[in-house]
Amino acid sequence: MATERGPHGWLVIDKPPGMTSSQVVAAIRRRANAKVGHAGTLDPLATGVLPIAIGEATKTTSYAMSGRKHYRFRVRWGVARATDDREGEVTAECEARPSRAAIEAVLPRFIGTIPQSPPAYSAIKLNGRRAYALSRADRAPSLERRPVEILELRLIATPDPDHADCEARVGKGTYIRALARDLGAALGTFAHVTELRRLCVGRFTENQAIALDSITRRGHISADYEHLLPIETALDDIPALTLTEGETTRLRSGLSLRRGRPGEGADFDRLEEGTVVSAWHRRALVALARIDHGHLRPLRVMNY
Repeated sequence: MATERGPHGWLVIDKPPGMTSSQVVAAIRRRANAKVGHAGTLDPLATGVLPIAIGEATKTTSYAMSGRKHYRFRVRWGVARATDDREGEVTAECEARPSRAAIEAVLPRFIGTIPQSPPAYSAIKLNGRRAYALSRADRAPSLERRPVEILELRLIATPDPDHADCEARVGKGTYIRALARDLGAALGTFAHVTELRRLCVGRFTENQAIALDSITRRGHISADYEHLLPIETALDDIPALTLTEGETTRLRSGLSLRRGRPGEGADFDRLEEGTVVSAWHRRALVALARIDHGHLRPLRVMNY
């Protein structure tokens, strides 16, 4: 969404290898002159879709992060590493290599809602500290198993006995590094990820992704930048309500709206308690709001 006050919207960056997600955010921030955030961390070795929120779009990052994700990754059999990817030190090795038939036979066991222990080197917080920080200090934490959703997992290729290429569609909080590690254990060997590419995050896809270099060559990201996607791109999966001018003023002032008579103002009688909606006026996103005890209460108000 373009405004005179600056850029507000989303950029889909094709993250290059070797950079952290925070480094990508910093590079964009220097050229946007606005608040910048991202939806879904990618490890330094990973490439692919990294949605970057600019300006008021940062108020919608949690909705983008909750979207399902699609990954392509390469597994290396027979070697365990501390980080469950190629960047960690080797912790164990064995000679066992699974056959293609064995791999395909075990994959269905990992589809659905399954328990997963996050990698010790992850961004999960324990008593205020990141798990990876504890691991680097030789105090690797024991992270509890938690349910994750894997909608699809398939074998793409077996280029050689040491490697397998797979694709997975997963829900929020699923670690592909942990998935590779657990696949190895189920097949009687060790395993880690050597290559990882994210193909989509919710509504943000690889086809929309642009190279970071194309951004860093620009002096500034303007509101009419051709690759800037609207704020609402991250909100396609939540209901929308159209407001009157008076209701818009109340919501923007932080005040709630009560259910009105049929045909008057926002019609949210059809929505269940606790539902989060996007509120609109004259085709402009006004706020994110929640149905709460017969009222529409603002959660995040857009200021542009």
